[in-house]
Amino acid sequence: MKNGAECYSRFLSGDKNAIEEIIRDYKDGLIFYLFSIVGDMQRSEELAIDTFITLFTEQPKFKGEGAFKTWLYAIGRHIALDHRRRIKRVCEVPLEDAYDLSSEESIEQSYIRDEERIKLRRTINKLKPDYSQVLYLIYFEGFDHNETAKIMKKSKKQVIDLLYNAKGALKKQLEKEGYDYDGL
Repeated sequence: MKNGAECYSRFLSGDKNAIEEIIRDYKDGLIFYLFSIVGDMQRSEELAIDTFITLFTEQPKFKGEGAFKTWLYAIGRHIALDHRRRIKRVCEVPLEDAYDLSSEESIEQSYIRDEERIKLRRTINKLKPDYSQVLYLIYFEGFDHNETAKIMKKSKKQVIDLLYNAKGALKKQLEKEGYDYDGL
């Protein structure tokens, strides 16, 4: 993945191909993050497109006060929350098509791993929206506490507390569903 800030700067300077690089590098992660907010894969894809359209048309200023990815995800979060406020409902969509099979593993191993991920994501999506968002950002996207705080518009302490509570809620939900887990 190239430096998103550098690509965005090139785009703002007139290189229209640079926006394509940004979309290619960030779309998948952004879609899955938006899914943790809206709970609908198709809607998540549409909201990711809206995020990139916002970059293209409004050309907001990236001040460089954090990582480009953090800034981009914060824009996507804002768009997703606006969407949720408009429709006032969250939909659930199966995630069976969300994962690719790896050619390095046997199909059976890959299938089992993917089924476990799907079950885990479904369980996470049963939690409160803030819980699912913080778990997704930290564990699936690899953001640190500071970046997660910026994206979610919370303090670092709030994110740490939210993560602690989210892990506890996830553990209870997994136990309730009879799921075997290691080291939550």
